[in-house]
Amino acid sequence: MAAASLGLTLRGPAGAIEAQADQPDLGVFAAPLGTVVIAHPHPLFGGTMHNKVVQTLARAYLQCGWRALRFNFRGVGGSAGAHDEGRGEADDMLAVIGQAASPDGALAIAGFSFGAYVAAQVMARLHPDRPIASAVLVGTAASRFAAPAIAQALQARTLVVHGEQDDVAPLAAALDWARPQSLPVAVVPGGGHFFHGQLPLLKALVARHVRGCA
Repeated sequence: MAAASLGLTLRGPAGAIEAQADQPDLGVFAAPLGTVVIAHPHPLFGGTMHNKVVQTLARAYLQCGWRALRFNFRGVGGSAGAHDEGRGEADDMLAVIGQAASPDGALAIAGFSFGAYVAAQVMARLHPDRPIASAVLVGTAASRFAAPAIAQALQARTLVVHGEQDDVAPLAAALDWARPQSLPVAVVPGGGHFFHGQLPLLKALVARHVRGCA
């Protein structure tokens, strides 16, 4: 996806985890500003780290000078293990962060659909012990999974984006999840779950948020 892209094999609770690390343009940025770890959509419905929304999230962070780390959940591609309904997948994401995101560097969290549910779990488990510079949750599947609330201290650093016409993860369920938290949701008019034809808009929204959290 990027000129400086490196395939990785990391250690996970269920065995090997296949990952891809993309570097920002080091001709523009002296060094990466931090690492964003991005979670992909549901493994049982074709979700992988190569999903177009996941790649769009990575490109937005790369544009802002961040190193982008995508990975396959257990049982997907070269990752060992079997689907665990989000529990083991959160452990996978934490393992990736522990090995591939320097504890001395800035960390960002992102996820799409099922991956947003997993990312929210990871945020809850990391906070407040590890600072999270920014977070992006796209198409949060709140109608299918009980995503935890976002800690109040992280809400201003969290961008929630949802398509108005999402027929996989309905907007109403995302709003029901966000409402008790008074957590803003950016709604893309006419947008579906996969943001067909609107990925440039999604990238722009994410990049603006990342820069605003700097």
